[in-house]
Amino acid sequence: MADLVDPTLPGAVLFACNLNRVRSPMAAALMKLTFGDRVYVESCGVRPGEDVDPFAAAVMDEVGADIAAHRTKAFDDLDDGSFDVVISLTPEAQHSAVEMARGGAVEIEYWPTHDPTLASGS
Repeated sequence: MADLVDPTLPGAVLFACNLNRVRSPMAAALMKLTFGDRVYVESCGVRPGEDVDPFAAAVMDEVGADIAAHRTKAFDDLDDGSFDVVISLTPEAQHSAVEMARGGAVEIEYWPTHDPTLASGS
């Protein structure tokens, strides 16, 4: 039987934004949709927000990713900080990611992502 582990993929990835309501849950869902169980994927915020943004849930539903039941969480709410890669989507999340990874062998990436809740129009 072929080994299902892909050595080119990280084992565990964390996406982080400010409130864990839009950007990081969407990014995590897209990665899960793309890589399935081959990569452990989690998301969090600097502080937990309320429920996932309904528009974000509707958009993700269009691509086959259900995030409607997502419950927001903060860095402090994570059960395990053992991530190979932490991808922060906001400056605040980048700061928290650096603090969380201090002393660990974690690759931290910053992907600046505008807050879609601030956009107007349809």
